[in-house]
Amino acid sequence: MLKHTTSYRIKSNRPRRRRGTSVGSQLPGTRSRVHRRRGASYLNHSRGFGSRRRGFRAGGGNARKPYAFIAIGCALLFFVASVIWYANRSVDITLNGETTGVRINSTVEQFIEENGLDETYDAGNLLAVDDSLLERGAGDRYAITLNGEPLALDALASTHLEGGEELTIDDGADVYEEHDVQATDIAPTITVEGSGPVQFVETWGIPGRSEVWTGHTSGKTQDRGIVQEVQNCVVRRTSVLPSDEDAKYIALTFDEAPSTYTQQVLDILEEKGAKGTFFLSGDAAEENVSAAQAIAASGNEMGSNTMSDVNLTNLDGEDLRSQITAGADAIEAASGTRPALLRAPYGEFSTKNWTEAMDLVSAVISWSVDSGDWLLNGSDDVVDTVVGSVKNGSIVLLTDNEACGEQLVEALPQIIDQLQDEGYKFVTLSELIATDDDLADVVDLTKVSMPEGAVLPVIPDKNATAGDEASEDASEE
Repeated sequence: MLKHTTSYRIKSNRPRRRRGTSVGSQLPGTRSRVHRRRGASYLNHSRGFGSRRRGFRAGGGNARKPYAFIAIGCALLFFVASVIWYANRSVDITLNGETTGVRINSTVEQFIEENGLDETYDAGNLLAVDDSLLERGAGDRYAITLNGEPLALDALASTHLEGGEELTIDDGADVYEEHDVQATDIAPTITVEGSGPVQFVETWGIPGRSEVWTGHTSGKTQDRGIVQEVQNCVVRRTSVLPSDEDAKYIALTFDEAPSTYTQQVLDILEEKGAKGTFFLSGDAAEENVSAAQAIAASGNEMGSNTMSDVNLTNLDGEDLRSQITAGADAIEAASGTRPALLRAPYGEFSTKNWTEAMDLVSAVISWSVDSGDWLLNGSDDVVDTVVGSVKNGSIVLLTDNEACGEQLVEALPQIIDQLQDEGYKFVTLSELIATDDDLADVVDLTKVSMPEGAVLPVIPDKNATAGDEASEDASEE
């Protein structure tokens, strides 16, 4: 049986002697070693009591932790609830002209289902190619527009409503059975209207389309007639009429450039504070590369006089296009600038030329005042002809080639001086067109603007009903 002895610390004024030491050898401030008997167990009361007190203090701190957890949990729940509310809040849309609420970010499909609208509207029918009924209610389920634009039925599940949208829902449309289509394209025709030195495409030709359908289910064949109306082409001829009646403008133009006289012409224009438009021939540009580059760097305008001095009305379509394209290529190679503006040699550009090459040019511009310098009657005759003939908005023809060059550099300073004294300002063709409010927004001489879907037209008296037939084994509904 174990023997337990309780040990207490007993205060005494008499120091206790350690084993093997005398009372006098006990160091001040040191604790006395308690003598314990072998084989006995002892209970340390003071340490156990202290341990219990420390445990009590720790337990007091832990008692407050549950309240902190509760507060954090409540805040978290409030935050989650706020997020859920915000993500599912109601916003207003307009449905068939009336304001209604919808859960934000709902799809159109969810909106229809949640509001029971799928039972409100009737589906369309399935029709045969001749419009007879094949199956009632087998057409489109709804007819829906969103913000004024038709909404495809296969987009209902992916189109979300965020508030403010205008939604209309109506009965579904009828649809046709799957069918094969034999289509005939209807080529647009061309008319040239008006008069004047400026010619441009006012309305581009868009082909029409007629179709014959053969139904897969019914087996019927039906001529559906014209399913897309043709848009015929209109080329406008006009003159430039500056809108500012208090200002006077003239455009000097130089044909068959460049030449060995070109730099002198440029120097005169710069000295006089005037600008002009140079129509370069491709072959002349190849022979006078530095002069072509000087024109491009001068701030004056450039156009094409085609590749060589050929009457374009005598060319067929392929040769015409080659003449225009080769000229532009040569001018670009010499000067670094590709012209879109065209002046036809001799000023001749027919309706047939338009039908074959309108996609290659921005405009075709001739002249309203012919200086007659090509007659080589001398500089005085050239000056008198120009000064006596011009008016506000005039386009003057001059010639910058080897034959006319010497006469040109003699006449040009006199023309500019006399007309500047009369209040005229010398501008490029683009600048002249910009003075006419009716032309400024519809004529751009710097680029070809054939729109997507447009095609070259045909002359109506020969090919009024011409079209390219194309059989399409397309399945359409």
